[in-house]
Amino acid sequence: MSIVDETMGALLVGVILSAIFWGVSCCQMYYYYSQYRDDALPLKVLVLAVWVTDSAHQGLISHSIYTYLVSDYGNPVAITLLNESIIVEVMFNAMTGLLVQSFFVLRVWRLCGRKLYLVAPVVLLIAAEFGEHDGLSICMNIFAAVADVTIAAILCTLLHRSRTKFARSNHLINKLTVFAVNTGLLTSVCACASLLTFFVIPKSFIYITFYFLIGRLYCNSLLATLNARKSLSGRSTDDQSISLRNMQAPPPALLTSHHSRAEGGIAIRIQKDTTTTVDYEVDSDPFKVTCNNIVAEAV
Repeated sequence: MSIVDETMGALLVGVILSAIFWGVSCCQMYYYYSQYRDDALPLKVLVLAVWVTDSAHQGLISHSIYTYLVSDYGNPVAITLLNESIIVEVMFNAMTGLLVQSFFVLRVWRLCGRKLYLVAPVVLLIAAEFGEHDGLSICMNIFAAVADVTIAAILCTLLHRSRTKFARSNHLINKLTVFAVNTGLLTSVCACASLLTFFVIPKSFIYITFYFLIGRLYCNSLLATLNARKSLSGRSTDDQSISLRNMQAPPPALLTSHHSRAEGGIAIRIQKDTTTTVDYEVDSDPFKVTCNNIVAEAV
């Protein structure tokens, strides 16, 4: 493999793959705004902000490959240097990650009953991503991967503790757990691949290929999570509903035929209304789904 393959070739592949994922995020954003018109304004602004920073990043890396392959064509020295677009795009990639990770941290904060000791370590990891200017992309990869895995682990743990005797509610919890894992899995794998190739092949741009994809994956993970709410909904004659709040199972003795609730725990009620709804409440609970008359406030 020649030096051109390892530098400009890798950079070109990264830009092409990023463009593909950017196109997917555009489709997802269109679906979101067309299907979830009743979402709160702060959430709509967040989605727009994430898409804008992600699009700016795609524009910058596209400009960089144009500069290398067209403007600086025939200049062997140019391919060994990082141009300005490559340097600036790091900050836009960082902003996309910051917005999406903050959204997921907010979900953890509300889901765990606003327990500071669970959220504080994740907040510190996210803040550490911007702790150094030198080698910023490397620091971001390390701390972003750890933060993503931590967020997913906390969400999965909280959801697992919420399992009940109801098969339908457990089925919904299983789906939410899959979304929680997907929240951090792809970005973490991509960040680790970027780190690995950076240290193993330091003189190539192969690590940049993976780094370009991180912002796209953050954007798509946010939109996929929001757009999945309708797919979790459905209709059923089952009239049991469960509300997951502070993720602690109530004593069986507290359950009654109409409504029972353990203080600070899981509330279970018998619900006659079979209407299925899906909504998102930013100012109260981060994710509320009514699926087959099972109400889950969770991931």
